[in-house]
Amino acid sequence: MASISSSPRTVEEIFKDYSARRAGIVRALTDDVDEFYNLCDPEKENLCLYGHPNETWEVNLPAEEVPPELPEPALGINFARDGMNRRDWLSLVAVHSDCWLLSVAFYFGARLNRNERKRLFSLINEMPTVFEVVTERKPIKDKPSADSGSRSRGSSIKRSSDGQAKSTPKLADESYEEDEEEHGETLCGSCGGNYSADEFWIGCDICEKWYHGKCVKITPVKAESIKQYKCPSCTLKRSRQ
Repeated sequence: MASISSSPRTVEEIFKDYSARRAGIVRALTDDVDEFYNLCDPEKENLCLYGHPNETWEVNLPAEEVPPELPEPALGINFARDGMNRRDWLSLVAVHSDCWLLSVAFYFGARLNRNERKRLFSLINEMPTVFEVVTERKPIKDKPSADSGSRSRGSSIKRSSDGQAKSTPKLADESYEEDEEEHGETLCGSCGGNYSADEFWIGCDICEKWYHGKCVKITPVKAESIKQYKCPSCTLKRSRQ
């Protein structure tokens, strides 16, 4: 079962705990992979892979107490071992391990404020995921796709008339510095304010102007269901025709 060092509280302490647990899991799925594989006997009960704050790993049964002291990792990872290609199975365990590591980090970070949570995720996001390490994939920074043009940016959602996404919706923090440099001169078509990667923006599919979501009363959740966005000006023009 998962162990707690001394209940990390600050961003730095939580990140240190995350890094140590991650190191243990990475070791289990790479350097110690044969030992890990043999421990995950499908004939045994539900097993979990734990990473500990001292950079060790453990395959064990889940915690018996309810609710558990910490979020629990994926249950029963051993059952699929013999039914999958070994590499695919290890990749699956890696993905679930990434989810568990994040859940533990933000469990500890429940009392952090917004900026502290943002900083914690930024520190975590600078490291390759367990999945990337296990599959030997190199992290790639998101860049605007060719068909989205130079107006694509981090926190905006823009779709073509046929409903297909021109650019994948992204968190405002992705490629933060690149977005600031590339779109720093973009102004909101409503309030005239400068572009900021910290805020949600949405682009009009008709006039191609960009707007603060708050200025046109569009939230990220609402934008997900909009196939073609028309700004207030374009909507008014269409109604007059």
